Amino acid sequence: MPELPEVEVVRLGLLDHAVGRTIADVEVLHPRAVRRHEPGPADFVARLRGARLTAANRRGKYLWLELTGAVAAASEFVGASLAAEDETDGSNGVVGAQADPESGRGHDVVRPPSPSAVEGAALLVHLGMSGQLLVKDSAAPDERHLRVRFRFADGGELRFVDQRTFGGLTLADLLEVDGTTLPVPVAHIGRDPLDPRFDAAAVVEAMRRRRTGVKRALLDQTLVSGVGNIYADEALWRTRLHWARPTASLPAAKAAELVNAAADVMREALGQGGTSFDALYVNVNGQSGYFDRSLAVYGQEGLPCPRCASPVRRDPFMNRSAFSCPGCQPEPADAHR
Repeated sequence: MPELPEVEVVRLGLLDHAVGRTIADVEVLHPRAVRRHEPGPADFVARLRGARLTAANRRGKYLWLELTGAVAAASEFVGASLAAEDETDGSNGVVGAQADPESGRGHDVVRPPSPSAVEGAALLVHLGMSGQLLVKDSAAPDERHLRVRFRFADGGELRFVDQRTFGGLTLADLLEVDGTTLPVPVAHIGRDPLDPRFDAAAVVEAMRRRRTGVKRALLDQTLVSGVGNIYADEALWRTRLHWARPTASLPAAKAAELVNAAADVMREALGQGGTSFDALYVNVNGQSGYFDRSLAVYGQEGLPCPRCASPVRRDPFMNRSAFSCPGCQPEPADAHR
């Protein structure tokens, strides 16, 4: 699943090539692409005709286009499904719930002030594992996995392409939460490390109160958003922390170092267009990023650690993998797997 840098690359492209334009028509070519919009494809199309794109925004891995002239669909339909269908990264979409202490979910969430409704609507984009937003000339051939087409009034198109159909689009109402306008389904998501108002000290304090492993905490989107499997492993390597280190055992300074490392690695990845292991993660012009060439441990099983030359190890983790260096990141005796 694309993480913060890859989503930010797409957002910047939309800001340059889509914001300010008006949608003349919408064509839904695969109903699964709008499955989160429970009123259905016809309603989705009708609500977007004539809408003007006024902003391209992001929080963590969540991306949306703000609209005028569109009517949002009942947001209560989409909040639960968005959280449930997200790649399992620690967020259950429930703020402050008494959840599983093994995962840390629902505990010690960095809570924003109570939200208030604002005017407008958002086209919320979930890229899933293979979703792409491409700005194309109307005469350009259709992509093989084109799912939704937005035709602009001034010519040209915005296309949602998704090979695996895990991603999707929906309309949502907007709320003001702690001075920031957010779609309703994203209101529970924490700020990300690149947000100017990110409170690193609050995140460190909440993280150290968890009863879980440090990587699980990093992936909890209610605590700190935007970090996924790739950048969690890279940040842990930079700080010489094993992914199963209990969060409660972290000194405040070490936890702060980890949060800063996550921010640093994502900034570096953003500067290189993100991480693209294949042709699926691209910007709005179809170009891939190249940060994969700079990865120290993620996806590097058996290769020498850039720091100590020990072979990189891969361990099973939450139905995925955790990559680490056994020399630089020794597993503690009290590991929280």
